[in-house]
Amino acid sequence: MRILFALVTAFMLINPARAEATFVQTPYAPPKVVFDFYLDDPAKMGAALYWVRSLAIPLSQAPYEFNPETIKVVIHGTELVTVAKKNEAKYKEFVDRMRYYADLGVEFKVCMLAMEDYGYSLKDLQDFVQAVPSAPAELVHWQHQGYAVLTPQIMDKKFSIESIR
Repeated sequence: MRILFALVTAFMLINPARAEATFVQTPYAPPKVVFDFYLDDPAKMGAALYWVRSLAIPLSQAPYEFNPETIKVVIHGTELVTVAKKNEAKYKEFVDRMRYYADLGVEFKVCMLAMEDYGYSLKDLQDFVQAVPSAPAELVHWQHQGYAVLTPQIMDKKFSIESIR
């Protein structure tokens, strides 16, 4: 028993508990990502755009300084209403954020089949949006070009960060 105690004590002295986590500067390659936005509620667009932010902003800054033009967003769910000009006032926060990312080089693509379902034409949509024939075809196209497909998982928030920390 004394030997076991001595070994445990020696191990703890050799490997003391760390006081904090460590930061790792992963050597990322330029991102080639196509986001698949197919949301069940337009209000979830804000949370989905945080996925874009979490990729575009850190990787556009030092030490990476990548150009976000290799990031695409394909829109084909209820969030389509957020890029309609007639809804700009209602979804101003989302439109402003999308326009900001578009100005950085992120491309926002809207499925024309979904546009038809909503009764929209090209003139009805924001100027930073590109219409594509089909969302699934667009996703497959970019995947064949070596792009990773990311589909944001947007859950209903049940707890505040403060309440579960």
